[in-house]
Amino acid sequence: MTSSPLPIVLDRLILLLMLLALAGTLTAAMVLQVAFGEIPCPLCLLQRVAMFGCCFGLIQQLHAGESAHGLEWGLERGSERGSGLALVFALLLLVISGRQTLLDIVPRPGHAYVGSAVLGLHMPVWSVVIALALLLGFAVRFALFGAPRTAGGAGGAVLHRWVRGLEFYVVLLCALNFVAVILQCGLDQCHTSGYRLL
Repeated sequence: MTSSPLPIVLDRLILLLMLLALAGTLTAAMVLQVAFGEIPCPLCLLQRVAMFGCCFGLIQQLHAGESAHGLEWGLERGSERGSGLALVFALLLLVISGRQTLLDIVPRPGHAYVGSAVLGLHMPVWSVVIALALLLGFAVRFALFGAPRTAGGAGGAVLHRWVRGLEFYVVLLCALNFVAVILQCGLDQCHTSGYRLL
């Protein structure tokens, strides 16, 4: 199965933009946590896990087809698995953030939003928007380009460097988040009252 290079490059650009948006959101969450002392709640941490799951599904899709074997069956299957993984985690993100948003709609005694609003929206609402945007992005991608496809080196060296750099950044961000969670929670239940190990 051969495809013209333009649809494959556009397909990779859509994946790259989705990954860039998620990396930017996760970076903003870490900046709010570290620089402004806004400790994430347990549901916020689960939303980060779902976003990282989406990231790694997108990374798997971007890696599919980058070997000398070209468009073999196994590499196509890897791309499909990456799409499936990203979609499952996007749905998980929607469920978790939707639950937290619904919990926060009606004020309860002794309860307030965790963290400050960014452009008028709190992180759970942003997570709902991000999850819906991811699902819409996948729907548009499938409508325009059909089934997930491997790249086979399409896109040139500049796109390849962007992909590699962003992949490294996401893995580094994931490691930093893991360390922050261990510092916050230790091996016990997470609370927003402070860092257990500091």
